Amino acid sequence: MDAKEFRRRGKEMVDYVADYLENIQTRRPLSDVQPGYLRQLIPGEAPQDPESWDQLFPDIERVIMPGVTHWQSPHFHSYFAAANSFPSICADILSDAIGCTGFSWIASPACTELEVVMMDWLAKMLELPDQFLSGGKGGGVIHVCQPILETMKLFTK
Repeated sequence: MDAKEFRRRGKEMVDYVADYLENIQTRRPLSDVQPGYLRQLIPGEAPQDPESWDQLFPDIERVIMPGVTHWQSPHFHSYFAAANSFPSICADILSDAIGCTGFSWIASPACTELEVVMMDWLAKMLELPDQFLSGGKGGGVIHVCQPILETMKLFTK
């Protein structure tokens, strides 16, 4: 796919996504497929040659959508909201294009610094003490690794 086709197909996908979200309330929120449903709908071996976009695109509805739980549906009241929106989808497009892995400042100064500033915003909105801000001893990232670290301790010497 070259840039010209990407523009055309990207617009087609944006239209599909907009239609999907505008009409999501008409879809069954929770899938009723049985385990193994997808294997019956796709080849048993990886294709030797790529399919065209025109061949692949209908598979979204035929293969993928029957097995999707529609978290954005106004009829889906389990778990938690997916917090998806048109602006966040646009941001994902840009993020995917940049392909940044912001694990350190040098890997992407903008990514790293934006995360720090936004975490300060969050700390302020939550009215956390100043020590949670990046100017104090904290700030910067949300750490969700404690359970992972505890698990790693069990399996390492």
